[in-house]
Amino acid sequence: MIEISPSAIVSPLADIEDSVRGTRIIIGDDVRIDAFVKIKPVGGAGDVVIGRGSYINAGTVIYSGNGVTIGCDVLIAANCTIVGSDHQYRSASRTIKEQRFAPSRGGVVIEDDAWLGAGATVLEGARLGRGCVLGAMSMARGELEAYGVYAGIPATLIGRRE
Repeated sequence: MIEISPSAIVSPLADIEDSVRGTRIIIGDDVRIDAFVKIKPVGGAGDVVIGRGSYINAGTVIYSGNGVTIGCDVLIAANCTIVGSDHQYRSASRTIKEQRFAPSRGGVVIEDDAWLGAGATVLEGARLGRGCVLGAMSMARGELEAYGVYAGIPATLIGRRE
């Protein structure tokens, strides 16, 4: 089910897929979704919720997985990737594809007033605190403190600050 607030602006060139498994995609008041944004329900039954006043720039991809919650007034720059699931890869005797998805680590939570720089990646289990800044081309897969500024490559930024 896709719910889009009447005050949201979604580019006709965005691709928001409806779920066949019951995942809800909820786009709040005054949200802006640019061209070539992809929101895809995959890898779990978690919802995608985008809070009031958030802006998602061109080329960003969001996979629902175990859930993606984006707070209010969040800025997401171009070409970011947000992935609420992870593949299982524990058995060398089976392909990763055969092993399917790993158990949930809680999806992704991006709290209010956060900013993701261009090309940033946020992985399953990440929680970005209020006002957190994730620098361009950085990756988050753990908890990032409120109002922290995180940058770096390969940026497995669990608690690392710059």
